[in-house]
Amino acid sequence: MAKTYRTLTQEDINHFIEKGHVILKDCFPRELAEEWQSFAFKRLGYDPDDPTTWEEPRVHLPSMNRVLIEDVGPRAWDAICDLLGGEDRIINFWGDSKPGWGDGFIINFGLGADTPWQPPSPDVGGWHKDGDFFRHFLDSPEQGLLTIVVWSDIYPKSGGTFVACDSVQHVAQRLYEHPEGLLPSGFGGLIDKCKDFVEITGNAGDVVLLHPFILHAASQNPSGRARFITNPPVSLKEPMNFNRENPDDFSPVELGVLHGLGKDRLDFKPTAQRERLVPERVKRQQKMLEEQKKRLEADSKS
Repeated sequence: MAKTYRTLTQEDINHFIEKGHVILKDCFPRELAEEWQSFAFKRLGYDPDDPTTWEEPRVHLPSMNRVLIEDVGPRAWDAICDLLGGEDRIINFWGDSKPGWGDGFIINFGLGADTPWQPPSPDVGGWHKDGDFFRHFLDSPEQGLLTIVVWSDIYPKSGGTFVACDSVQHVAQRLYEHPEGLLPSGFGGLIDKCKDFVEITGNAGDVVLLHPFILHAASQNPSGRARFITNPPVSLKEPMNFNRENPDDFSPVELGVLHGLGKDRLDFKPTAQRERLVPERVKRQQKMLEEQKKRLEADSKS
């Protein structure tokens, strides 16, 4: 009997295992996206209608507001549960209530707008594997799934994230060869092995779910429109398990790793301790958060 999922089809699951991602349309209200975008401009002191006030070409905001995924995007939540093997395997890494989305936007105001646009390829710089806050193992639970939450309409050549669809196998092989774990900066060079690339486009309200081993990169945005996304990971309660007694219990994320390694199952054990890291990004965002709170307070008094 075919396995049943909350919302994804078997075709969706197969695409995720083979291509490392699945795109979900119209998952949350456009009104929420517009409200949070407007607030982000206030936080920065930028005029949304005047690009000359957009001082930085790219900004990664700290989060001020938060909503539960299952409340505002129930279909996205169901798909997350489908890909991770069920709600009971998921935990909020940061320790409070269930996984949520915040307004810690990555805003591409005009990155690389002064140079000719390049399509996705190994020649584009900045390819990386997410997860700057932990040591990476083949079974790492800290980042069970990647998400791209689309908060503004993203047209072609407008700052959409570049994704290497065939990168999961190469990252899986690298981690399989290093059971002692690797620091997060050690994966970008694998892009030279990749040949299958896409540019993520979409509308506010769309959500892209990606395998945690996928390589991706920022793209140029010469459009004159600010592009808003967030990319929160979804964490697992336990490390991934590639040796489950019942093969029907493998999650699609685990199957993606096994598929990449060309194995039906694997008894993987790390040879070093798991380790959390404090990236420089966190320190920068804390400073940014304090500055923005002061700006908002001053605006409220004026």
